[in-house]
Amino acid sequence: MRFVRLTASILGLALVLGAALVGPALAAPCGNDGGGFAPWLEDFKREAAAAGISQRAIASGLAGVTYDRSVISHDRGQKVFRQSFEEFSGRMVPPRLGRGKQMLLRHASTISRMEERFGVPGAVVVAIWGLETDFGVNNGNFSTIRSLATLAYDCRRPDKFHGELLDALRIVDRGLMSPAAMHGAWAGEIGQTQFMPSSYLKFAVDFDGDGRADLIHSAPDVLASTANYLKGYGWQRGAPWGPGTANFNVLLEWNKSQVYSKTIAYFAQRLAGSE
Repeated sequence: MRFVRLTASILGLALVLGAALVGPALAAPCGNDGGGFAPWLEDFKREAAAAGISQRAIASGLAGVTYDRSVISHDRGQKVFRQSFEEFSGRMVPPRLGRGKQMLLRHASTISRMEERFGVPGAVVVAIWGLETDFGVNNGNFSTIRSLATLAYDCRRPDKFHGELLDALRIVDRGLMSPAAMHGAWAGEIGQTQFMPSSYLKFAVDFDGDGRADLIHSAPDVLASTANYLKGYGWQRGAPWGPGTANFNVLLEWNKSQVYSKTIAYFAQRLAGSE
């Protein structure tokens, strides 16, 4: 009996070791500088292949990608979230209020269709659009894949950005965007309302009828995709969105910062003429 138990233990250990040998290699450890980035990236390429991403997408997406120290500097210096609501909203809303009202008029037809389909007020979506990129003027020029690779390797929040980097490669693999076209803010956000790749895959919609969801160049796609995101997190049609409401909790799914989400709500109220 003892021999049988011992044999079973040895067999179990052999199976575990065998699985480890044939399975994908463990990712190289994270780092706080660029010293270990190259071997980490090679391990990530193997992991991406094991996740079903094609070698074509891996090669085109990750070829020549290097560690970006400026991304880490931005990540460590997010002073905007240390401001009070009064400071942040006072700086962000008044300069954008007039243009926001113009955008509501300019895109009235699209916004009407968007509201009908998704149930999210145009004022809320336009407020987000204005706060994120000045209505598409400042989308950012960081390479999305390089930024995500840097943050996935960095030890501060590797798990969060690891998945986003895989999703960025899935976007390439599905032919939705090329790596060269994929650019935006320093943290890997894409387009005029700054979608992370995971949100792009879940919520981006073609609303201008050209057969693809373009969050960089198409205002209808941008507006509708943003509304679809909010609907996906439970936006309640016809309900208020100020602090303490269910819809304000949906705004917190857009941005976890109370100050930022309160500013979205306030900006939208001003655009809607309710304050």
